Amino acid sequence: MPGTRKLGRPTAHRMMMLRNLTTALLENGKIETTELKAKEVRSLAEKMITLGKENTLHAKRQAYGFILKRDVVVKLFDEIAPKYEDRNGGYTRIIKTNIRRGDAAPMAIIELV
Repeated sequence: MPGTRKLGRPTAHRMMMLRNLTTALLENGKIETTELKAKEVRSLAEKMITLGKENTLHAKRQAYGFILKRDVVVKLFDEIAPKYEDRNGGYTRIIKTNIRRGDAAPMAIIELV
C-alpha cells in the first residue's frame, strides 16, 4: 500500500483516487496534480511498472485488479515496461510547479522518465 498520507479523505475514496491518478499517468505519460498526491502516485506507478516487467499471468492479473482501464494494462505490458527493462527503479519524475490560485496548494507534474 502507499505511504501514510491520508489526504483528508476516507480510505475507499483515497484508494480510488490514487488508482484513477495511476491509471491516468500510465495512459498519458504525464499528469499535473498536487505535490502530496504526486508523491503517493509515484510509489503506486512504480509498483505497476515493476509488475509489467515481470510479464507473468499472475502479474497481469494483479495489474488488472488495480488499473481501471484494460487498454492501459495492455499498454503497460506491451509498451511501457519493455522501455524500463534494464532500469532498477526511478521510473517517474516529479517536477514542482506553481501554486494553485484557489487554495494555494503546491502543484507538481509527475511524468514517466
